[in-house]
Amino acid sequence: MANAPDRYTLFLLQPGEQRIEVQEDMRIPNAATFVFNKEDHTLGNMLRHAVLSMPGVLFCGYKVPHPLEPRVLVKIQTDGSQTPVEVLQQACTKLIVHIGSLKQNWAKEVRLGTDSGSYGTQLWPSYEPGAPMAGGDYDADRAAGGALGGYVDM
Repeated sequence: MANAPDRYTLFLLQPGEQRIEVQEDMRIPNAATFVFNKEDHTLGNMLRHAVLSMPGVLFCGYKVPHPLEPRVLVKIQTDGSQTPVEVLQQACTKLIVHIGSLKQNWAKEVRLGTDSGSYGTQLWPSYEPGAPMAGGDYDADRAAGGALGGYVDM
């Protein structure tokens, strides 16, 4: 597309652009808005979930102002026992640990699958190639006009 922005502008910071900007909220006590440049819903939702699990957090929400802008705004309000910056730092640390654990578990499962020679059956023990899926057999259900309760063509 001729008018589409270059893809690298979605993740590379421009000169003078910061990854995170903090805007203290003057109208709401113990609240701040964090602007994450060059990020999207992936980070916003993970941060929101991690911050909401922290003690002392009254509110946390995020939004992407416009789909074409790679920017996420995260608003955090605490009860005053901690600042929003401290809560965000703790939530980020918690996320890093959680993602590291997920990475280790995934690597372990992949090793188990490659050692046994049956990769898919280690990760999904009930999966057998060629067997009907849990929702039913698509062709048989379609032939029965959807009477089997599985898939229905609209």
